[in-house]
Amino acid sequence: MRSILSGHRAIGVVLALCLSACADLSYYWQSVNGHLALMQAAKPVDDWLADPQTPEQLKAKLALTQKIRQFAVTELKLPDNPSYKSYADLKRKAVVWNVVAAPASSLKLKTWCFPVAGCVSYKGYFSQSEAQAEADVLKQQGWEVAVQGVPAYSTLGWSNWAGGDPLLNTFVGYPEGELARLVFHELAHQVVYVPDDTAFNESFATAVERLGSARWLLRHGSEAANFDYAIFDQRRQQFRALTRATRLQLKQIYMINKPVAGVNIAYSAINNIAKDEIYREFRAHYEALKSSWGGYAGYDNWVKNANNASFGALAAYDDFVPAFEALFEKSNGDWLKFYAAVNDLAKLSKEQRLKALMNVAQNS
Repeated sequence: MRSILSGHRAIGVVLALCLSACADLSYYWQSVNGHLALMQAAKPVDDWLADPQTPEQLKAKLALTQKIRQFAVTELKLPDNPSYKSYADLKRKAVVWNVVAAPASSLKLKTWCFPVAGCVSYKGYFSQSEAQAEADVLKQQGWEVAVQGVPAYSTLGWSNWAGGDPLLNTFVGYPEGELARLVFHELAHQVVYVPDDTAFNESFATAVERLGSARWLLRHGSEAANFDYAIFDQRRQQFRALTRATRLQLKQIYMINKPVAGVNIAYSAINNIAKDEIYREFRAHYEALKSSWGGYAGYDNWVKNANNASFGALAAYDDFVPAFEALFEKSNGDWLKFYAAVNDLAKLSKEQRLKALMNVAQNS
């Protein structure tokens, strides 16, 4: 099952996280060892294609990835480097598991800070059991927590000297449109990355993946690939609309900071009653939506475990995408001008970036 984001992504899970002065040495070592094991498992795509033991279906997918990779360079002006020109089979369903956490009465995610990558709103583990152990500790501290398996992450170009980020078995089997989306998204992180601003980074990369995959399918996608993508993307957009509306409802009740006059109930209890009702309505609306999809159940697990942490994580990939798409149009569809404009935003303070993005969206 693909995630609702076609691959919930992590950025710089390893070497970029704590190259120096990392307080949690055990976390540091699992990060480094996990990434080194991944790099050691990778070998050039050409070697896989030449190997008679490589299944034909895998060969076809790997050949497709190289066409997508070249398109990323020539058409989308994304970096031309070793990333996604090698492949590794990790023998598992996710490359890392991200732990995200939020308070019981807020969608604002807990952050972890590292010397190079800055502060990010997740903590990635190469072991699912270690991720779950971290989640259990956070739950005991009162956080709402989600553990999310992710199919890919970017080292932001730091590993290009050693062969670059490899293609992985965790996503190479995706349908054509989704595979293109993921490759474009991860390469976009090598164009612009702002420490301490996950929402800016992820929304930018999501805009690149959306714009890029649409162009790929228009020029190179088969009728079947376009049909498959259209169905999946329609479901994704409908689900995102539902989660966005729910997120707004939750934000509204969390903004209340005083008791309701004339009602002899503690604020927290009132807040929890409203919160529970919103979650019940969300799940009811989802069931109706799923029925309209003919019973497609791809989001069932996410909905079952939905909480403040999972809703907060969605916002990073969602909230500023329209603004970045508007900025692309303002750049007359010129990718290099678009990237230059995004880099200009990256130089601003976080508050200034937010204001600039809101202005772009409002004036589009």
